[in-house]
Amino acid sequence: MLGKQTSQPVGSSVPGIREQKRLRDKFGRAITDLRISITDRCNYRCVYCRDGETPGYSDMPFADVVRLANLLVSLGIEKIRLTGGEPLLRRDLLELVHALGSLKKEFSPQAEPIDLAMTTNGHLLAPLAQPLREAGLQRITISMDAVDDETVTRITRVPGSLRHVREGIRAAQQAGIEGIKINCVLLRGFNDHEIESFAAFSREHNVIVRFIEFMPLEEGRVWQPEMVVTHDEILARLQKVHAMHPLEPTATGETALRYGFADGIGEIGIIAPVSRPFCGHCSRIRITSDGKLRTCLFSQSDHDLYGVMRRGGTNEELDAYIRKIVHGKEERHHIGEEGFQKPSRSMVHIGG
Repeated sequence: MLGKQTSQPVGSSVPGIREQKRLRDKFGRAITDLRISITDRCNYRCVYCRDGETPGYSDMPFADVVRLANLLVSLGIEKIRLTGGEPLLRRDLLELVHALGSLKKEFSPQAEPIDLAMTTNGHLLAPLAQPLREAGLQRITISMDAVDDETVTRITRVPGSLRHVREGIRAAQQAGIEGIKINCVLLRGFNDHEIESFAAFSREHNVIVRFIEFMPLEEGRVWQPEMVVTHDEILARLQKVHAMHPLEPTATGETALRYGFADGIGEIGIIAPVSRPFCGHCSRIRITSDGKLRTCLFSQSDHDLYGVMRRGGTNEELDAYIRKIVHGKEERHHIGEEGFQKPSRSMVHIGG
């Protein structure tokens, strides 16, 4: 069974002791968000992500994913997001979602369920949206980098991909998945002409559109500073065609700056790690598809949790190892600074 444990999760029923056990780094930031990549395989080759030539890693068995998730929830993780690659490529995904969706927040007085989300390119989503919702998936983010087919094909390098993505969005809405987000990575010269069209898309289809600044995380190493469409440029262009106002963040560690339209229809988010870094309140850690723990997208190294497990490590040993790693979490990234080094893995091999 997926949820089988080799020892009991570390935890306590005493509220004060539980709070002391919460994961924190040396800067005092509480770690509450976990992103788990369940594969680095993908059916797209987006120009800002893949070159299609770099070999992938092996996928960690789902039983071990659940064991790690269960342990990390006992240390204060409140949100889990499944990523890839493309997570819908994994077999038995529904069984994993059901197992993770059954986890409860360790520090919640009411034992609330874990906030379980997924990021997908949407190509395979349409027939799976309802089963995923029934299995316990609460939120979904769909990558869609343009609203016209020609631009999407140019970016994904998969002809006709937009039709599948649009079908996936409709299916997710029909399944009752709330707060659907559409992620668009903006690249100057590729899809920056789509900003205004995406605003209209948000309003027409009742979805949250989030623009993401292009980061140096691609396999092909094509990133240049001049390709970044910044937060201020995006907002200025939107405000030329729509009256907009800032919205309050929904959580302390939220990555997107939120904006609403004056008439209350639609929402835009801007994730600006290059021009407006949000490292000071970062609450995230990541597990790669091969079981490595990473404390930052731009880490120069990763830590082999899966290796500790395969050597017979107990939950107590994993607890100590995780705490040591998290304590050393980087204060911030250094994009744009002299001497900046790209991370040891590209985004697709880290988990989006």
